[in-house]
Amino acid sequence: MELKEAIRKRKSTRSFLDEKPAIKTILEILEYSNLAPSAGNLQARDFIVVDDPDIKLKLSRAALNQRFVAEAPIDIVVCANLRRISPYGRRGVELYCIQDAAAAIEHILLLAVDYGLATCWVGAFDEDMVSDILNLPSHVRPVAIIPIGYQKDQAKATSRMKIDELVHFNGW
Repeated sequence: MELKEAIRKRKSTRSFLDEKPAIKTILEILEYSNLAPSAGNLQARDFIVVDDPDIKLKLSRAALNQRFVAEAPIDIVVCANLRRISPYGRRGVELYCIQDAAAAIEHILLLAVDYGLATCWVGAFDEDMVSDILNLPSHVRPVAIIPIGYQKDQAKATSRMKIDELVHFNGW
């Protein structure tokens, strides 16, 4: 699939079929997502693949009771690795590892389209609860939960602002 086509087709999906994607497919998506840029090539991000129904239900509750988190066959929790980014000091911990994770997240979303899968970037969740549920070490910070699977209902297209409202040239 062409990149522009994948970008146009990507939608936030909140309705999934029960069919689980092959773990080989998920691992391939994650392998390619890790090719995203990262500060100093430190790759200060980790990926936790969750398919256990009980853990997905707990994640759903931590995600402000968003049921589709539990209903998706797989959740990928993308985390920032604060230890791996430590050579960059405070700015690395506060910003660079979040950017590293975000770049990988966008790759996941677009790669999922290429594999015929649907996703949703979930950022609304209680970080401490997610950390406890997944027993994350203190140097690993959850940044996003990405439910992934085959789309059940057609996702609705969303509108976008006109680009001339968003682009500014020096001097504004």
